[in-house]
Amino acid sequence: MNQRQQSILQLVAEKKKISVNELADITGVSVVTVRHDLNFLEQGKFLKRVHGFAVAINSEDTETRLMTNYSQKQALAEYAASLVHDGETVFIESGSTNALLARLLGKKRNMTLITVSNYIAHLLRDSECEVILLGGIYQKRSESMVGPLTRQNLQQVHFSKLFIGVDGYHPETGFTGRDMMRTDIVNAALQKCSENIVLTDSTKFGVIHPHPIGPAHFIHRVITDQQLEPNYQASLSEHQINMALV
Repeated sequence: MNQRQQSILQLVAEKKKISVNELADITGVSVVTVRHDLNFLEQGKFLKRVHGFAVAINSEDTETRLMTNYSQKQALAEYAASLVHDGETVFIESGSTNALLARLLGKKRNMTLITVSNYIAHLLRDSECEVILLGGIYQKRSESMVGPLTRQNLQQVHFSKLFIGVDGYHPETGFTGRDMMRTDIVNAALQKCSENIVLTDSTKFGVIHPHPIGPAHFIHRVITDQQLEPNYQASLSEHQINMALV
């Protein structure tokens, strides 16, 4: 995705619906070029095209979050994808960086991806890999499955790696989440004895949310960016958590 396409996606995410002509005026390129860009973005499931307009895909503003530090999140996702081998079964929870990871892993035929995110499952509908979407209560605002049925479904599957997003980390509280029901599912998944990996950008560090994720020794690896401050690096090291600063 080039810089102009990133700008177009940001405009679509902000306005929800914008015409091709307006995008051409703003970006300073021809309508034909904009249409080529929109074709590329639609094929990547970043947006939809409707009768001369580009329309944001409504999924708890996931597209807006994708565009926040997009290049950085893409780099994190690419590093995470490099850890996954053909033939593995991987659980991908939810979140914008995890969605980018799912796009990359979805290109592998010999792969099984398990998720509770309907958004991620939708992204993978044309992929080569096997996709397992766990059932449960459908939390509409996040497009995720939660609740006791989802916990039961978790007991019926096994996976070698678990990728989760977090909403916060502080040395005093450890990893935390904003949503109680989604955090409950994350904690259930952490107990499955896989390799548990936090995939998040460094802006989440120093932030505290109500619901604990962990305990910290359940987390084996953190993949984040090089802006992570030394005190948080030291805190993760104290818990013997491997770090990859991308």
